Amino acid sequence: MASVRKASAWLGLVEDNDERYYDDEYAEGAGAADQWVTDPRVRVASESAQEQGRRIATISPDSFRDARVIGELFRDGVPVIVNLTAMEPADAKRVVDFAAGLTFGLRGSIERVATRVFLLTPADTEIVNGESSGRTTDSFFNQS
Repeated sequence: MASVRKASAWLGLVEDNDERYYDDEYAEGAGAADQWVTDPRVRVASESAQEQGRRIATISPDSFRDARVIGELFRDGVPVIVNLTAMEPADAKRVVDFAAGLTFGLRGSIERVATRVFLLTPADTEIVNGESSGRTTDSFFNQS
């Protein structure tokens, strides 16, 4: 019967009175105030990277309302990786349409990096793929 009580407490159906999980030495709010400056779904590089202009934001929106954060970061010249895997397909399509209009209006570019993951880059950013420009057609795998 204890396992049913634990499961009910985990689901929030009953109050959890088990005190062994709590640490008395935990300092309330220690470091929590400066841990996230923005929404926890948005991660931006440190301030030193911001000063040098080398920042990339990753955003995993939950709904179309989060498109504003994408637009504000992109408008500030920050490349944005948008991960739409957690969204409903209809909302994901709206975000992609918004991002396409945003990149067109600000002369940037949008590129699909994986299924439902997109990279938005400002006009002054160059995307370098992993292939070298001097690669010849004769390679290890192309031996005939």
